[in-house]
Amino acid sequence: MAKKTITLIAVSDRKGITKKWTVSSAWLKSSIVMGVVGGILLAALLVDYLGLLVQSAENKRLRTENTQLKNQFAGVGSKLGILEAEMERMRSYATKLRLITETNTEDKALKLSMSSIPSGTDSIGEHYVPVEERAPASKVAREDSLFFKKPPLDIENGELASQDRTDYAKLSIRLDRAIINSKFRKEGVMQLHEGLSQRQSLLRATPSIKPANGWFTSGFGYRVSPYTGRATLHQGLDIAALPGTPVRASADGVVTYTGYDPGYGKLVSIDHGYGITTRYGHNSQVFVVVGQKIRRGDVISAVGNTGRATGPHVHYEVRLNSVPIDPKNYILLE
Repeated sequence: MAKKTITLIAVSDRKGITKKWTVSSAWLKSSIVMGVVGGILLAALLVDYLGLLVQSAENKRLRTENTQLKNQFAGVGSKLGILEAEMERMRSYATKLRLITETNTEDKALKLSMSSIPSGTDSIGEHYVPVEERAPASKVAREDSLFFKKPPLDIENGELASQDRTDYAKLSIRLDRAIINSKFRKEGVMQLHEGLSQRQSLLRATPSIKPANGWFTSGFGYRVSPYTGRATLHQGLDIAALPGTPVRASADGVVTYTGYDPGYGKLVSIDHGYGITTRYGHNSQVFVVVGQKIRRGDVISAVGNTGRATGPHVHYEVRLNSVPIDPKNYILLE
């Protein structure tokens, strides 16, 4: 049985020029089918390629938004950190005010003495760890790495990093906590203000400022004496400053002593009432006399190096019923 064929004839505009092709019917049909299938595949590939281009543009937009959100989170987190620090400072300020204006002096002495246990490291900080007891830096870094591994970004699906979502959740919790704490702080400060308005005389007589502009070089507590080499109780704060720097009274009171002491050098002592007295030692000059009434902030002497001192500084003490108390508990603003 003869195969069916199809003849294609092409006639040119030029005379006598013709071309003829003869193909089988089956081959022509197969070619048409393959052409249709190929066209469909090409169209599908084109559509898929266009989709990838669109997805790539979307991913680029999402990456840009993710970067912006990270920067915004970082900015908000930084501002929130400042707010939390200020609120903590306010809390500490209010706590000190409550303690130093407590009417029960015995209870106040107990609280203030317990709030700062004498130690040889007070001049450096309450969280000081001796060098020989510190863990190796490599161990600290290895332990810290467990908490700072970042999960990979799922950019293809247009999602933020899971760490970003965690940071957002933490940020929301911190904001909620800050709002709640701010309400409590406001109520506490209002109550404190009402109480303090009824105790103006006590407040004026309570030490609350740093007596001289300088640097804390030694804190309240036990330390090795530079003279005897033995552990002795340092009963106040040492504030280093340039010779001649003004020394100011930390509260209203009456001068009860001015003179020279072998240990304190030129010394000024002020009685503030309510069992509270302050001492200012190692002065180069004294500008007040016994019996003189003093207001908070008045210049009473000048920083010096008299007595048993290793350099120019003011030795500042606060005593409650003759018992030495950590003066830092009475410094509201440093």
